[in-house]
Amino acid sequence: MTDWIFDVIDTLGPIGVGLLIALETLVPPIPSELILPLAGFRSRAGAMHPVLVWCCATAGAVAGSLVLYWVGARLGYERLHRLAGRRWFLLTGQRDLERGRRLFQRHGSWFVALSRCVPILRSLVSIPAGIERMRLPKFMLLTTAGSGVWNALFIGAGWMLAERWQHVERYSGPAGTAVGVLLGAGLVVLAVRKLRSA
Repeated sequence: MTDWIFDVIDTLGPIGVGLLIALETLVPPIPSELILPLAGFRSRAGAMHPVLVWCCATAGAVAGSLVLYWVGARLGYERLHRLAGRRWFLLTGQRDLERGRRLFQRHGSWFVALSRCVPILRSLVSIPAGIERMRLPKFMLLTTAGSGVWNALFIGAGWMLAERWQHVERYSGPAGTAVGVLLGAGLVVLAVRKLRSA
């Protein structure tokens, strides 16, 4: 995965970083924890300007989140709740959807901002935000703030570790694989819970 990410970044530059982060928001097994440090490394090498990389990454996160916000707003709670009751709908069960909605109703603003630093949750939080029709300017502001902090931390890490990149690169491939395995295991757990509650 590392080589593929490098190819996209080297071919498209900061725009490629933004596209990868937008895709990561929609397809979580592509980890931003791998994309952003690689972009920071390339920035340190002089291939891109780090501020432009950060802007594109944050814009990509917001764009991906807006797609999921639209899904929540378009389908609405009742339709999603019905879908969550189907055996083939493995992303969430009805109980989890109900809990998520209550959590969002209690802590909406904090929930949207802080979840941007939590894998998987940073993607899924946009759906209840859309369901509850959170004001779009507020949603975009919180998403930008949370994603901006997350992106800055990991781009900065890639920049700082550039001198030791040969050592870091040795572990980044296995780390990306490990993240993918953990995410896959999480989906399996969700599926098992769904089948048991059916």
